[in-house]
Amino acid sequence: MVAEATAEWAKGVALGLDRAGRVAMAWASLKSLDGDDAVATAESVLGGAGSPLPPFLSPMNDARWWASLANRAELKAYTLAAFQAMRPVDQAAFLDHVQGRAAA
Repeated sequence: MVAEATAEWAKGVALGLDRAGRVAMAWASLKSLDGDDAVATAESVLGGAGSPLPPFLSPMNDARWWASLANRAELKAYTLAAFQAMRPVDQAAFLDHVQGRAAA
C-alpha cells in the first residue's frame, strides 16, 4: 500500500518534469540510498536477465553476454550452482583461475 502510494506520488511529481528532470530525480533518489539498497531498487525496476539460454555457437561468449545483463542475485545464484555442478577437478581448476586474480 505504501509502495503504491509512493509510486503514485512520484508519477505526479514526474508529470511536471521533462526527461532530464526525471533522470535527475531518479539519480538523486538512488544516490541517497546505501549501495545495496540502490542496487536492489534499480534491479526491481529494471528486472534481471532471466534464465540463460542454451548456447548457440560459443558457450563462453553466450555466458559473457548473459552475465552482462544479469542482476547481482542472478549472477551469484548461477555462479554457485554452476560451481557446485562441476567435477572436483574442474572446481579446483576454477578456483586456481579465480584466485590467481585480484578481486575487482
